[in-house]
Amino acid sequence: MTDPNAFSPFQSLPAPAQQVADYWVDSWQRTILFWDTLRRRGNQYFEHKAMKVPHVLHFDAELVLDGRTFERPVNYGLVRIKPPEGVVIDPKKRPFVVVDPRAGHGPGIGGFKADSELGVALRAGHPCYFVGFTPDPMPGQTIEDIMRAEAVFLENVIALHPNADGKPCVIGNCQAGWAVLMLAATRPELFGPLIIPGSPLSYWAGVEGQNPMRYTGGLLGGSWLTALTSDLGHGQFDGANLVGNFENLNPANTYWAKNYDLWSKVDTESERFLEFEAWWGGHVNLNAEEMQWIVDQLFIGNRLATAEIVTSDGVRIDLRNIRSPIVCFCSKGDNITPPQQALGWIVDLYENDDDLRACGQTLVYAIHETIGHLGIFVSGGVAKKEHQEFASNIDLIDVLPPGLYEAVMTPKTADAANLDLIVGDWIVRFEPRTLADLRAVVRPSPENELRFATARRVSEINLGLYRTLFQPFVRAFANGQAAFEPPNQIKPAELPNMLFSDRNPLMQQIAQLAEQVREQRQTVAPDNPLVQWQAMFSAGMIAALDGWRDLRDRSLEQIFLAVYSTPLLQALVGLQASDEPPRRHPGVEPEQIAFVQQRIAELKARLAEGGVREAMIRGLVYIGMAGPGVDERAFNELRQMRAEHGSLTLEEFKRVLREQFFALLLDRDGALAAIPKMLPADPAIRADALAKIRLVASAAGEVTGERVERLAEIEKLFQAV
Repeated sequence: MTDPNAFSPFQSLPAPAQQVADYWVDSWQRTILFWDTLRRRGNQYFEHKAMKVPHVLHFDAELVLDGRTFERPVNYGLVRIKPPEGVVIDPKKRPFVVVDPRAGHGPGIGGFKADSELGVALRAGHPCYFVGFTPDPMPGQTIEDIMRAEAVFLENVIALHPNADGKPCVIGNCQAGWAVLMLAATRPELFGPLIIPGSPLSYWAGVEGQNPMRYTGGLLGGSWLTALTSDLGHGQFDGANLVGNFENLNPANTYWAKNYDLWSKVDTESERFLEFEAWWGGHVNLNAEEMQWIVDQLFIGNRLATAEIVTSDGVRIDLRNIRSPIVCFCSKGDNITPPQQALGWIVDLYENDDDLRACGQTLVYAIHETIGHLGIFVSGGVAKKEHQEFASNIDLIDVLPPGLYEAVMTPKTADAANLDLIVGDWIVRFEPRTLADLRAVVRPSPENELRFATARRVSEINLGLYRTLFQPFVRAFANGQAAFEPPNQIKPAELPNMLFSDRNPLMQQIAQLAEQVREQRQTVAPDNPLVQWQAMFSAGMIAALDGWRDLRDRSLEQIFLAVYSTPLLQALVGLQASDEPPRRHPGVEPEQIAFVQQRIAELKARLAEGGVREAMIRGLVYIGMAGPGVDERAFNELRQMRAEHGSLTLEEFKRVLREQFFALLLDRDGALAAIPKMLPADPAIRADALAKIRLVASAAGEVTGERVERLAEIEKLFQAV
């Protein structure tokens, strides 16, 4: 890049004219470089498309299993991620398996950058695997086929790491989040902790005026349009349609800001733009059966959170069957999966906190304030701390007692207690929350449920009418048209890449001009008035497009509310406002109530079982229940003790801790009174155990508040003869 003050034919002009001339030269050069970047994007698209398995993984990998070779073939595969140079993998640490979303884009976003989910887990010493897919589905594959294939993948990962301290931690991004939870509900023994960033699980949830995407199905009359699109696509659903839905959420970015940012900062933004477009523009297809199932059962049906989905072999998918901790990472800045849709399934599934604990489930959530949907998966920048802390504290998450927690992260400072027990740049604490806290975030509404239940019934009716009256003719027409289509027909989404690529002879001239511009580049001064006017014009365009988006979204929301709130329509489809909810929630079923009562009786009968180890853990749990939450330093102190003695595996420690937690929860006085009976008579053993309790209790700093009183109680119990 040349000096902007270097020789120019316009240097002798008056100052205002010179500014105009400088801006004109700079803007023209930027335009040439902008067009050249689009040309490179087009070339990159066709190169990417020509790959046998297109992906954007930042890391080298080797194939472990190819799902296309299975008895029920699927277009999914399992690869092992090779650690970068200088990264040491600990074979005793649990493996991480990242499953990428198949929601219109190709695979690789979970390992897109060095600071991605895979990169963070690798640097923490964990073996890493990645589940990706090819652009086209196998003929006839279904969602259930994919579930079975992923079960085989996890079985192989477990077999490859027999000495690992814990089952694999599985990360399911967006669409993959609900997919892995479905598998975990039917095969819970395969999973360690589950992390589901930006994953929609409660599709009707949202806040009026903020989450317009949830209205789309109802406004289109249901899923008949999905069936029509798949029929016109000869049994396949083009992922570009899904990407188009995402882009419509933010027209200011789609139609202006993305290209303007590239054009205005083309000298520095080109490589970042091309890197992202390799993933964003790499569309994949779904089978008609897959897409129809997703829309009917999830997007419009919203059946996952209420255990209404039953597999073809009669297995009910009930998320309460999951025995591994589930970490839900979401953001207020995510307009695709807002916190209400990421967390609403919990209040759908459980009536109260005792139900959640009785099922033995540990649920952790973290809500970011600003990050967008894609930033949750990429893990670079603002989401980096969350992924680092989840990876470095995954064993702590695995042993948390059943209940609901919020992950709270504070910066590590030089004066923090026990710095050697803090992993990373943040101190993570898991603070207990209640379902009432979560309902304040989700804001469930019976009126809202009734509207969406009405939309679901309308969808079922319209889909039935389409299949009966129109589908045979549409398929016959589509099949007839297919005979006349060229084999390499360009899809609408590919047209920009075709026009701006070397396949267009005119772009050769742009490439030559771009080389000349780079040799003679003259940048304009940042204080040039025309640069400031340019920024103001862009801000005005963004504001105008945002205003149009807001008007569109408000109008569509009002139409949806007006149509589906109509008592007549609700009555016509067999629904009406009443005390009964429009869909049954599993937490209030008689079988669930009986299960909870039985579980309580079993736990109370075992209050006095155990020895010094159980007594120590019971004492620590009792002290910890009084504080603001579980601090990573206390667990890391316990981890060191466990490593020194080596007598307790992580799974055994988890079982003992949960038993002691439930004992205190169900009968605190009885559980405490039983501690002296669990201890040996030897005072030296008691004193040693008590010293360890004091050490763990003070790991996060000086013991304060109610914890002081509880520690004193435990000291008396351990000193009693």
